[in-house]
Amino acid sequence: MTGSETPSSFRLAYVPGVTPTKWVRIWDERLPGVPLTLVPVPAAEALGLLRSAGADAGLVRLPADGEDLSAIPLYAETTVVVVPKDHVVAAVDEVSVADLDGETVLHPLDDTLGWESPPGVPALERPATTADAVELVAAGIGLLVVPQSLARLHHRRDLTYRPLTDAPESRVALSWPRDATTDLVEEFIGIVRGRTVNSTRGRPPTPPQPKAKRAERKPAPGKTAGRGARGGAGGSGSGGARSGKAGKSGQGGKSGRPRRRS
Repeated sequence: MTGSETPSSFRLAYVPGVTPTKWVRIWDERLPGVPLTLVPVPAAEALGLLRSAGADAGLVRLPADGEDLSAIPLYAETTVVVVPKDHVVAAVDEVSVADLDGETVLHPLDDTLGWESPPGVPALERPATTADAVELVAAGIGLLVVPQSLARLHHRRDLTYRPLTDAPESRVALSWPRDATTDLVEEFIGIVRGRTVNSTRGRPPTPPQPKAKRAERKPAPGKTAGRGARGGAGGSGSGGARSGKAGKSGQGGKSGRPRRRS
């Protein structure tokens, strides 16, 4: 990613309920020169935005239909039922789909769970959005089943939610156009998969560093090169050792040849 091939920014779409904060922070640490632009998009429009090149990649809810899009599943969310705080469901820790029999359950047009047969009794009309459905729950019109992140996103003080044990789960994935798998897309894939900086795909390997040269050995202080280092004139090397040996031979410590006897 050098020169003119490096885009000025990376555009990441995300659907309601998904929080990309952690991944954005890691991106900013690893690629401070490439700004990441967040693009909020309704869940029903996310795949169309990717196909129209409105974003480089997106955090979407599965399924991501079509062979033109790649997708990496990231996690599945707990499904909950949103109820008024004074509802009987609020008195228990969790409920099952069967517990909603006879209850009016709202099924918004932007539903992300893909029910084959929604639980409870359907309302006369389907709310346009999850936000509209939450308002109806607060008004006592019915209950709402959503991924937990959407229940938190639309939190109200007069409402609460409980896990729905046997309901479909909403799965969040990273998706992008298959024919636009750029180096920056690979970088973001590495981030969401938890790769370290050195293992991230698309990053060129670090070239081997040359080994440091050994420092040349210098004579110890007081020694000089040449004869002096070997104990020559003024030296303290092997010649000094021989002088000491001669002193121990009983010659009074004098150096030179022994005297001739008369």
